[in-house]
Amino acid sequence: MAATREPKTLQQAILFFSDYANCHKAMVDLRWPNGTVCCPRCGSLRVSYLEKARVWKCYESHPKAKFSLKVGTIFEDSPIGLEKWLPALWLVVNCKNGISSYELGRALGVTQKTAWFMLSRLRLALQDKYTDGKLSGDVELDETFIGGRARYMHKAKRDRMGITQGRSMAGKVAVMGLLERHGEGKPSRVRLAQVKSNKRSALMPHITEHVAPGSTVHTDALKSYSTLMDSDYTHKVIDHAETYVDGNVHTNGLENFWSLLKRTIKGTYVSVEPFHLFRYLDEQAFRFNKREGNDQSRFYAALKGILGRRVTYTALTGAELPETC
Repeated sequence: MAATREPKTLQQAILFFSDYANCHKAMVDLRWPNGTVCCPRCGSLRVSYLEKARVWKCYESHPKAKFSLKVGTIFEDSPIGLEKWLPALWLVVNCKNGISSYELGRALGVTQKTAWFMLSRLRLALQDKYTDGKLSGDVELDETFIGGRARYMHKAKRDRMGITQGRSMAGKVAVMGLLERHGEGKPSRVRLAQVKSNKRSALMPHITEHVAPGSTVHTDALKSYSTLMDSDYTHKVIDHAETYVDGNVHTNGLENFWSLLKRTIKGTYVSVEPFHLFRYLDEQAFRFNKREGNDQSRFYAALKGILGRRVTYTALTGAELPETC
């Protein structure tokens, strides 16, 4: 019988979801909040639950008439039980600096390869579709480069990439950040985009997409932002060669976020391939934007993102393009 008390801590979550009845109830409430189970393939209500097999059977005529709670979610086709998937999600959203695949594998009793695949699927659930409108008010814009330092690379790799200087940007990935400063009664929030470079043509489309006209944008002295002076925004510039703060003009909010992001990558994940970086950006942005809540609220906010999304192992390993990137 499912317990009535929702978990609030990691210990409670592990005990709570170790009972399949609680996993079942949480997933049913999420997928069919009105209490009526329907077939995810045809939408029919003519279904019955096969308790021993833990699946439903649809009585309409179509292939794959049986379906489980995992069908149509990031968990689909996974042999890992919900008793492990749900605590794993709890760990991902509530460990401030992330959790590595080795650590998750030891905690759940699965291999490192399995844990890595689980983490990649869970990060897909953390992707924000930005349905809460554009950023407004005071918005900070900044960009950074993420990647290994050239002096730590193997000589063969440096030669292959044509790196000759110790501080070369070759092999690094440009990331743009947009941060709406906290207002009255609401925390600051951030949006990230992996871009080709820090040139104007790569940055401006993201500004117009995510920042509402009339906002005050704060940037450094990068020339790529110069056209903002003649746009629908109020542009304020801080020249870091002179100072980092001039009254209310600064980009310290994003500088703080870059510090959190890079400590997470360097300290927890150690190495991130460029074609997987956007997943780690989604994860860090989710935790930052949900930081005002508690562990329970972050978990259930992330749980809503498991529906209608799926990523295969071949997509993750580069054998095919990811479904969402």
